[in-house]
Amino acid sequence: MATKDGFIKHKVAHHFDTAEQEFETAKLGMWAFLGQELLFFSGLFVAYGVFRFLYPEMFIDAHHQLSWKMGALNTVFLITSSFTMVMGVRSAQLSQKKLMLKYLIATFILATAFLVVKYFEYAAKFHHGYLPSNWFTGEGLFENMHLFFGLYFVLTGLHGIHVAVGMGLIAWLIIRGNRGEFHADYYTPVEMVGLYWHLVDLVWIFLFPLLYLIG
Repeated sequence: MATKDGFIKHKVAHHFDTAEQEFETAKLGMWAFLGQELLFFSGLFVAYGVFRFLYPEMFIDAHHQLSWKMGALNTVFLITSSFTMVMGVRSAQLSQKKLMLKYLIATFILATAFLVVKYFEYAAKFHHGYLPSNWFTGEGLFENMHLFFGLYFVLTGLHGIHVAVGMGLIAWLIIRGNRGEFHADYYTPVEMVGLYWHLVDLVWIFLFPLLYLIG
C-alpha cells in the first residue's frame, strides 16, 4: 500500500511483534555474519603473516611488481564509496528518496570503477606471468615468488568477489528504492547492505598496505 507521499508502507513480518524488533533482529544477524567474514579473512591474513615472516626478502622483491598507484586509486574509490553509502543510508532514514538513489548509484559507480582498475591490474599480471603455483612464469630474483602471488590472487580475488556481491545488493536497493520501499519508517535493507559494504572497504584498507606498500 502506497502512502500519500509515494512511499510504500512496510508490513512487518508475521514472526515479529514490531518493526523495531524486526530491525534489531536483522542487525544482530548482520553483525554475526560480518563477524564470520572477519574470521574468514583473518585466516588468510595469518597465512600472509607466516609466509611474510619466512620469506621477507622475497615478499619485498615481489611486491615491486604491483602498481601502488593502481592500489592507491582503488583505495580512494572505496573510501569515497563508504561516504556515499553512509549518505545513502542517512537519506533513506530521512525519507529523501531522490537523494538516496543518487548516493546509491554513486556507490555502484565507484564499485564498478574499482573492478575496472582491478581488471587492468590482473591483465598486467597475466601478461607478465606473475601467477600463482605452477602457472608462474614471471621474472624475479626468487624462485618462490609464486607464493606471494598465490596469496595476492586469493586475497584480492576473494575481496573482488565481495565487491561484486555488494554491487548486486546495491542494485537491488536501487530497484526497491525507486519503487519507494525505503523511508523513515523502514530502511533496514539499506542499513544492512551499508554495513556489509563497510566491511568490504575495511578489508581493502588492510590489503592495500600489506600487499602494495610492504618493504
